[in-house]
Amino acid sequence: MTESTHSRRTLFKAGFAASAAVGGALLLPEAAQAAQAVQAAPLVRRARPVLTHGVASGDVTTGSGIIWSRADRPARLVAEIARDESFRHARRVTGPVVSPDTGGTGKVRVAGLAPGTEYHYRVTAVDLDGRTSSEPVTGRFATAPVGRQDTRILWSGDVVGQNYGINPALGGMTIFSAMADRHPDLFLHSGDTVYADGPLTESVTLPGDGGTWHNIVTPEKSKVAETLDEYRGQHAYNRLDKNFLRFASQVPSYTQWDDHEVLNNWYPGEVLNDRPEYTEKRLSVLAPRAYQAFHEWHPIDSRQAVDGRVYRSFRYGSRVEVFVLDMRTYRNANTADQTKPGYILGDKQARWLADALHRSTATWKIVQADMPLGLVVPDGADIEAVANNLPGAPGGRETELAWVLRQIQRRKVRNVVWLTADVHYTAAHHYSPDRAAFKDFDPFWEFVSGPLNAGAFGPNQLDPTFGPEAVFVHAPATQNSSPAQGFQHFGELNVDGGSGDLRVDLRDAAGKSLWSRTLHPRSR
Repeated sequence: MTESTHSRRTLFKAGFAASAAVGGALLLPEAAQAAQAVQAAPLVRRARPVLTHGVASGDVTTGSGIIWSRADRPARLVAEIARDESFRHARRVTGPVVSPDTGGTGKVRVAGLAPGTEYHYRVTAVDLDGRTSSEPVTGRFATAPVGRQDTRILWSGDVVGQNYGINPALGGMTIFSAMADRHPDLFLHSGDTVYADGPLTESVTLPGDGGTWHNIVTPEKSKVAETLDEYRGQHAYNRLDKNFLRFASQVPSYTQWDDHEVLNNWYPGEVLNDRPEYTEKRLSVLAPRAYQAFHEWHPIDSRQAVDGRVYRSFRYGSRVEVFVLDMRTYRNANTADQTKPGYILGDKQARWLADALHRSTATWKIVQADMPLGLVVPDGADIEAVANNLPGAPGGRETELAWVLRQIQRRKVRNVVWLTADVHYTAAHHYSPDRAAFKDFDPFWEFVSGPLNAGAFGPNQLDPTFGPEAVFVHAPATQNSSPAQGFQHFGELNVDGGSGDLRVDLRDAAGKSLWSRTLHPRSR
């Protein structure tokens, strides 16, 4: 082969080439066969680079944002950014060289932007010899405002779980288009962005007379992920869906991870002695691979993170500040022994959260948590989340949450709202010391949403330690209901810039509001 066709590591592995070829496709029934045909085709070097999986933006601040894309070969990403779709007076920002070392992905950090301003961007991949470039792919985002601006924020989680993937017969993951139609300023992705431990099959027989669910399947999604490329393939899969691509190109995100980016209910130091489908048993090996893929495939600015990993905060005008948690990396082992204090944030992150909430002057402090606080989430006989399923004083990981809630009360931090996903249904929980065994905290709300495209479950039992009350619940009667059965959800926050009022809506997959409540801010 000649240098132009073989050198400079110009072709990625077959799995990524296949997914790249269909990455921008309209995945409807006729496209499913075409996708399979492309996967079987030999690798051919195109005359020019191709951006294979759309674009995305995230971690926006008042003056900056991250733009993400992926190329099919080593190339340099270049972004043009302008205040209008014509791209008159566009500013060109040169980004990194992408290569197989990054799975073809790359991020362009654009700075020096005006606050509270909508920007249009287009990304191209420029060949390393500088002579050719890809067709541009466009997107848009708005920077964070400074003052009292009306703000709309969506949140949810749990994508492609329980063998429910992209179903072409149903138009794919249409909930993402329903969210795009709400024209939000921000999306908070509450974790389980992929199910790396959940292989897909081409068809799923649904219970009763529910018929058959059909999936698009890629090689990486046909087994549990263990290698770095297999973890990358989990994230690439979601971007085969037209609805996902549309949403990602229009709405900036603040993204966190939970367990399924690696493995169900994992914790640091775990060894998979009872999981024969895994050849690599050590989470100390699997988790770093999954973490690398997670950061490669999401527009996360590691410089914004406190320790360069996941937890971080963002101010969004004078009314909102978002605190993104990592309840997976720093936890102790899941255990049935709840007599000893436990932790799910770790000391450094817990203190950061308490201090950052205290420093915040935003009207609403939105805590983006990847796991619920008062819902019992078991791991066999062990405890997976915070609640230990025991009445009385805090035990296990509840001791750490009690410390955080006590700090919020003692420092007189007002208007803290917790958002989460994880349990695959939607609910509104109100916590009050009047109903609680632990009394040293102020009343607060926790709102649960999800899944986005996964099996629906619930409702889970509430632990009484912090006095939660389920004010609203929308969950299926049949566990592991398919996405076609009406129990996929996202949540929406609307903050009024003038009054500071916060309206919460829990919405279904079509965007219909199932429950709503307006919260009025309390002053210090």
